Amino acid sequence: MSPVGSAVGAGGRGTGTVLVRGGTVVDPGGPPAGRRADVLVEDGRIVAVTDGLEVPPGALVLDAGGCLVGPGLVDLHTHLRQPGGEAAETVATGARAAALGGYTAVVAMPNTTPAIDTASVARDVLALGRPATCQVAVAGAITVGRAGERLAPLGELAAIGVRLFTDDGRGVQDGGLMRRALEYGRDLGVVLAEHCEDEALAAGGAMHEGAWSSRLGIAGQPSLAEEAMAARDIGLARLTGARLHLLHLSTAASLALVAAAKAEGLPVTCEVTPHHLSLTDAEVASFDARFRVNPPLRAADDVAAARRACTDGVVDALATDHAPHPVEAKEAPFEEAPPGMLGLETALSVAFSVLCRGDGPTLSPAALFGLCAARPAAIAGLDADGQGGPLQPGAVAHLCVFDPDETWTVSGAESASRSRNTPYEGRTLTGRVRHTLYRGEVVVRDARAQR
Repeated sequence: MSPVGSAVGAGGRGTGTVLVRGGTVVDPGGPPAGRRADVLVEDGRIVAVTDGLEVPPGALVLDAGGCLVGPGLVDLHTHLRQPGGEAAETVATGARAAALGGYTAVVAMPNTTPAIDTASVARDVLALGRPATCQVAVAGAITVGRAGERLAPLGELAAIGVRLFTDDGRGVQDGGLMRRALEYGRDLGVVLAEHCEDEALAAGGAMHEGAWSSRLGIAGQPSLAEEAMAARDIGLARLTGARLHLLHLSTAASLALVAAAKAEGLPVTCEVTPHHLSLTDAEVASFDARFRVNPPLRAADDVAAARRACTDGVVDALATDHAPHPVEAKEAPFEEAPPGMLGLETALSVAFSVLCRGDGPTLSPAALFGLCAARPAAIAGLDADGQGGPLQPGAVAHLCVFDPDETWTVSGAESASRSRNTPYEGRTLTGRVRHTLYRGEVVVRDARAQR
């Protein structure tokens, strides 16, 4: 059962008739380049997908000319900050940013204050998400307070519908404790997601350890800090048979470990972020704290490897790791500023540019929607709510309409987020979400939030 209620009709949504007209429908698993079709939505569900549909009386017509029409995107990794961090973000503002980015579902990370480590806190966040402009699911913490000392009540959280567990922001340092968590997760039928960082190896580094950290005099994190924990947890997945998801992988060697695990048939999945596909550690030469993130921006070879892992099928999901911070926090010196970047509103534009139009092997539009919608929905168990599914009659109308040719300039000040820390500030991106439908409701029209 979905933790947020029925997929259609909550809060009075899903009423009325909408015709999405003139676009190219791109279904994960369908024709790679898509097919020309209109999409008719009535009372929150798709009723027809075909070319040349007549406009029903009273229908709202959305122009999708020149656009890709795919399933609403699903983000496995969103920091909504509420409770406790409302100065940076709230469930409502984060959901609005998500809708503008084409997302119809996000999984809220548990590093809040208090942490989402009990059913009562999880219920509070889910309640905040019910009136939001996208579905808000939650990830539960693996350990109490994310302190890495004793297991949170995983069964209690699973009983209310939580399907993903992580101490994100920290890796579980105790291998024995992580083994027990995976064993519980296996028996509960849930996914354990790991922030791969050996804290002793990372040793407080503020950027990637390499040529640029030496040149800039900034303490670095070696790639091994990520790779050592990824290797340990893949071994634990082999030992326990539990499902393991590796968050925001960023190095070539980490991704090679996942490729080998998949070849072995282990139940291991992984994600990468758009910023690790598009930015390198050279950005830190500006000393702008907007480029401080964890895991850090890596070297060009790692970025190239991450792109190849996407096109080769090693990567299961693109996840934003949307991590808002108040303006004053990011105005601190680079090494003192908190790590994290905004990502929801720019993710699809960045991913389309580097994966569908970049140099070297590229993805088809349908494959990109698979990485951004269908596969993350399956990992989080949100496919049961109609997220990420094919556009076909009877399906819940979660839709993203994306114009691959529109250019726009990124401005943190114009973001729907409460925060401004986008690494793409002032850059011109090509490709923008034009419309988003959530449960049949038009929550974004012509790139503007409707509520």
